Amino acid sequence: MKRWIGFILHLAMIVVLTSFGSYTVMKKGDVEIPESLKVTTNLEFFAPQDSIALLDEDEVTPPPFLGKAFNGFKEALAFKESQGKYHSVNTLGYLGKYQFGSSTLHLMGVYDMDEFLDNPELQEKAFEANIARNKWILRRDIKRFNGKTIGGIKVTESGILAAAHLAGAGNVKKYLRSYGQNDVTDAYGSSISYYMNKFAGYDISNIKQQKNAKV
Repeated sequence: MKRWIGFILHLAMIVVLTSFGSYTVMKKGDVEIPESLKVTTNLEFFAPQDSIALLDEDEVTPPPFLGKAFNGFKEALAFKESQGKYHSVNTLGYLGKYQFGSSTLHLMGVYDMDEFLDNPELQEKAFEANIARNKWILRRDIKRFNGKTIGGIKVTESGILAAAHLAGAGNVKKYLRSYGQNDVTDAYGSSISYYMNKFAGYDISNIKQQKNAKV
């Protein structure tokens, strides 16, 4: 009788545990994600890490891809510098869409900073003049290093000139001639090597080198 009672109790426990497990155990394939919650596109947005005019994040809109010619180059660089805002002034006093310092503008014949900020056409001319001036300063380095790889980064003319816009032509010369050992970083954390890589491969051959380019 005791063995019979023990068998019945054992059988009852098995039935209870099996019933409980049927409610708590789910196979991996039992859960389906609703169509409305599925991600079907690869969303990737970028925003500048430095030299911005403290704009509201909601106003930041990535620019469209404008190709690998000069227009695409200057707009990509402008977005990195200021989100493409002509009236932008950063915390260090750099001005405009391309974030020029006053000393650089003086070299190109621009002395009125208020007028510069209010004149988009002047800012565009200043950018082109600065590219032409840096092309002349770096002409030998462009010829020598274009197409080579330094620190895993392919050196291109557009990368060299973007880096010169960031850190000055002299610092870019030191970077190239030291094969990447002298890698200058600005106050916001952007380095010559970063600009060299980010803005590589653009065709800016339409801007000719000019020794004393003026606006």
